[in-house]
Amino acid sequence: MSDTLIIIDNKAAWEPYYPSENVLTFEEYLDGGYPDKINNSDAKGVRLRIINLCRNNNYLSTGYYCSLFAEARGQGVIPSVRTLNDLSKRSLYRLQINYMPAMLAKKPAPVEGDGQTQILSFFGTTVDTEYSELARKLFELFPCPVLEITLRHDKSWKVEMLKIRSHSVLDDENETVFAKALDDFSRKVWRKRQSRKQFRYDLAILVDPDEKMPPSNKTALKRFISTGKAMGIDCELINQRDYLRLPEYDGLFIRATTSINHYTYRFAKRAEVEGMVVIDDPTSILRCTNKIYLADLFKANKVPAPQTVLLHKGKPKQIENLEATLDYPMVLKIPDGSFSVGVEKVKDRAELHVVLDRLFQKSTLLLAQEFLYTNFDWRIGVLNNEPIYACRYYMVRNHWQIYQHGATKTASGNFETLPTFEAPKAVLDAAMKATRPIGNGLYGVDIKEKNGVGYVIEVNDNPNIDHGVEDAYLGDKLYKIIISEIMHRMEARRNGTTASLN
Repeated sequence: MSDTLIIIDNKAAWEPYYPSENVLTFEEYLDGGYPDKINNSDAKGVRLRIINLCRNNNYLSTGYYCSLFAEARGQGVIPSVRTLNDLSKRSLYRLQINYMPAMLAKKPAPVEGDGQTQILSFFGTTVDTEYSELARKLFELFPCPVLEITLRHDKSWKVEMLKIRSHSVLDDENETVFAKALDDFSRKVWRKRQSRKQFRYDLAILVDPDEKMPPSNKTALKRFISTGKAMGIDCELINQRDYLRLPEYDGLFIRATTSINHYTYRFAKRAEVEGMVVIDDPTSILRCTNKIYLADLFKANKVPAPQTVLLHKGKPKQIENLEATLDYPMVLKIPDGSFSVGVEKVKDRAELHVVLDRLFQKSTLLLAQEFLYTNFDWRIGVLNNEPIYACRYYMVRNHWQIYQHGATKTASGNFETLPTFEAPKAVLDAAMKATRPIGNGLYGVDIKEKNGVGYVIEVNDNPNIDHGVEDAYLGDKLYKIIISEIMHRMEARRNGTTASLN
């Protein structure tokens, strides 16, 4: 839970706007002159959030020190010191906006003039709807109250310059726009106060409403929410557009498919910086979403896994070495595929060349693995280095995988959910050995059992928890196990003790 303070240079600069007890001068903030309701005992566990509206944000200026003191005091602040530093030099922020021109591709070339356009973004919003997505994306990267965006056309449109602007230099029209944006943003931050009377903690559950194969179906999400509320946690579904609301919550539970170059990773990183409990934590996302990293990790830690060969783009002679190591058929994988996407089986050299040509268009490195056929894959759910569920995922009929992607639909095989004590010891041991080097979060370990050995195929940082599948044996107890662990870590953070997750 959080409260918010707005820090300004002097009260006279605030005259165009509404009065508020949450508005302080920098001197008052520096002296700890917070409102009484922030300092009283009832506010225990409330995290303070700062909106820094000081006029000068240059290095070692008042605004810079405002953000610096906020971070030193463990308070979330917009803009952060990192944002101030990143926006101080073009060479720093241009590294992070290389993909922005794609949003401007449909904007026509200028008919006349110097090909420059300037846009003002107020808390990630702009009056020009043509640039709404651009303003929102830039605000996610560089959260600050007022950002001036300069676009330039040179064969195509690109972001030429970003500059923090002060609200105090706005004209009357833009003052009105800024005031509304601030009011909207502040109400988003403050609107959860009523929930404090009922709930001890707030948990954000990140979902993607448009995802075709989400890690939790709608009924499972409802079970998470009802379980949390029964335990004193107000669980709320959020989506990609709620990035700036993260400081409201005590924890983040990601129930959208994760990837490094994806908003889910940005959410995880932001939540970690805010001091929140996070599942999936960003380290686990980094380690699990790349199969090449996992293969190397398994090898270093002697985790039983299929024999694996790393392939480099542009090295045709490696084919002979590959064939000397692995027999046909063999399996080729792109590093960051999920739900069997980017995983193909080849039966001979001709097919190998065709598939390599196609997959090397997606990645410079690929994995080749020995093909181990089994009627089903084991999935062991692991939380905090303990198994919590066991499933058998059967192959699609007349297919070698548990998923078969067609042109219009995706087929999946049957499943069987068992108590973890009925899973073979070799499978459980392999799952534990695979997850320990990664972390102590929530994982799903895919394992093939053959000749009494459990071969780890991969570790998923964002495993499926679907109603009617993974909870088929434990029922509501599975949701309680997960929410209880999240609550335990929230309590540990509030009490200043070491939590076991993240």
